[in-house]
This record gives sequence, C-alpha cells and structure tokens, in this order.
Amino acid sequence: MLELRPNCECCDKDLPPDSSEAVICTFECTFCESCASGVLGNQCPNCGGNFSPRPIRPALLLSKYPATTKRVVKAGGCSANS
Repeated sequence: MLELRPNCECCDKDLPPDSSEAVICTFECTFCESCASGVLGNQCPNCGGNFSPRPIRPALLLSKYPATTKRVVKAGGCSANS
C-alpha cells in the first residue's frame, strides 16, 4: 500500500493525500509536479526512473488506511544530478 508521503522531497511543499500535484516514482519518492518537470526534468534523482501521478486515496478509506506523516527532504537540495 502506498505511504502517501506528505511533502515534495525537493521543495518540501505540502502534498496532502488528495493532492493532484503529487507525482511518484517506482520507489514512491514523492515530488510536486513543478519540481518533477522543472528542476528534475521528469527523472527521479534517487533511482533515475520516471514519474507518474500519485493516486488519490478516497477520503472514506483514509481513516482506516492513513497517509504517513513522515516528511522526506533531500539533504543539500534537489537537482537532476543529485
């Protein structure tokens, strides 16, 4: 099950579970669309993979299957060559 991480790993923008701006790679690294397409050139700096829109978990299921609250931010900033 997806963690639904709460923020962009690059700029730390909040990405709540119902955000349509969140994108993820195959390892669930999470970024906002702006950082993914701009700074990162649509390539994950952690694994080199591409991004897909993160699915939105229906609100009804969030109480039973909550999103994580653990924030992940790249140390030293974020760039395509990180």
